[in-house]
Amino acid sequence: MLGMSMKMMGKRMLTRPFSSSGPFVRSGTWNFTVPPQPCSSSHHSLCSGSLHFNTLDDALSRFNRMLRMHPPPSTDEFAQVLTSITEMKPYSTVLSLSPQMDSFGIPPNFETLNILINSFCHLKRVNFGFSVLAKILKLGHQPNTATFNHLIRGLCAEGKIGEVIRSFDKMGWEGFQPDEVTYETLTEGLYEKGPSCAVLPLCRIILKGGNRRFNLVAFSTIIDSLWTDTQLTKALNFLREMIITKGISPTITTSHSMIHTPCNSCEWKRVAMLVNEMVQRKPEPDVVTYSVLVIAFSKGHITKAHELVNKMIQRGMEPDLVTYNVLMDGYCARSQIDGALKVFDFMVHKGCVPDECSYNILINGYCKIQCIDKAMHLFEEMCLQVNPNIMTYNPIIHGLCRDGELEAARDLFSNLSSKGLQPNVQTYKILIQELCNRCLFDEVNKLLMEMDGNGCSPDQCTYNMIIQALLQNNETFRGLQLLEEMFARGFTIDSTTMTFLVKMFCDDGLDLSTRQLLDRLFTLKRYDILCSL
Repeated sequence: MLGMSMKMMGKRMLTRPFSSSGPFVRSGTWNFTVPPQPCSSSHHSLCSGSLHFNTLDDALSRFNRMLRMHPPPSTDEFAQVLTSITEMKPYSTVLSLSPQMDSFGIPPNFETLNILINSFCHLKRVNFGFSVLAKILKLGHQPNTATFNHLIRGLCAEGKIGEVIRSFDKMGWEGFQPDEVTYETLTEGLYEKGPSCAVLPLCRIILKGGNRRFNLVAFSTIIDSLWTDTQLTKALNFLREMIITKGISPTITTSHSMIHTPCNSCEWKRVAMLVNEMVQRKPEPDVVTYSVLVIAFSKGHITKAHELVNKMIQRGMEPDLVTYNVLMDGYCARSQIDGALKVFDFMVHKGCVPDECSYNILINGYCKIQCIDKAMHLFEEMCLQVNPNIMTYNPIIHGLCRDGELEAARDLFSNLSSKGLQPNVQTYKILIQELCNRCLFDEVNKLLMEMDGNGCSPDQCTYNMIIQALLQNNETFRGLQLLEEMFARGFTIDSTTMTFLVKMFCDDGLDLSTRQLLDRLFTLKRYDILCSL
């Protein structure tokens, strides 16, 4: 049934020549004469609709009962069941049901054949889909928009981008209008499977035909594909072309995407140009747009980021908590804690209530510049307003350790459980680092066992840190034992640990037990791990 030659098409339709390279035709010349479409043009456009089944087994049971009815139900009723099964996406199952219908003498109709095309294309067997198209034409049916949407999706899924573009161009859709789903399928397929250089030729083919269904979704997809590939100049030119020739302006979401990429690549002049174009052409920048810009500029141009927040306010927009937090974090990253405090005070004055993230940013900022007393004072204030989380405690514990206040850090660490908090890997690493600095390796070992017991297993960095401290302080055998445990967990050593081990290999003064352990660890397999670093 599916092996029908595409030559049957040539007997029906003659107007415009096509080369055999396109996937829609194998030979001959042809054209569609499309009658009023009986079906919708959506992805699963079927006249008969679908039925509701709770499970696939329910649908298959219904199908099997229908096969054995006398007289059998109409093909339209079978199409309803097949549509329901297709919506569950077991496409291979759908294909296995078609031969059963044939064996019971139930003829296919346009809807059931369209379902087969859809299933073949989802399974990336688009050639079989075109064989079903030949069957549709042989039976005297005309394919509808959904038919070609399925086939185009199949071609895109198989990465046959050249065939998609050539066929779309050559067909010209004589008497047959693609819909918005067609364009979305084409542009999304090119975005996911094809090079962005293939997107613009397709768009210009569509624009040349004067089609008005080229919608904002397709437009946004194209802009995204160019922006993702950092073809910024092409994206800008296409944007202007669409505005001038089609009167299509980008949505605010597309504008956010357009701004995000040059922000990430620190192309600030281009960012400024885009913002100016948005102001002139619409849509004007909204709160999200400004927030994206503030986030970007706060990484390298904190003064500019602050100016943007002021501009938001001048335009009658209220910055949200995230925007203020990002601005404070930008100041703290540059150790400009006074600037962050001014933002905090202004935010509170404007009625924006700080959250735990706001306090964490300032506490971390104070700890970074070694102002642990001010960090603790702010921590006490925070406890009156919001509940601290583990991200609050980590910088404080680190600050206390750095200031030599190990006992205070231990007390804070020990009280976490009473606050309903669990230390994370970073919390343990902070305390373990200070214990290693003080050569308190028995306590380090207790914390390692505690980590496993709390479901917070040490990571590769933790192991390397402890091993280095052990080897540096002549705890060689204990260091190698921990190294064995580290290897057993699938971790590898870093360059610093490797340097220590290379020195050990060259040390003729190792005792026998240590030398045997070292030799056992570095069999050929372990040596390969070292060489791969």
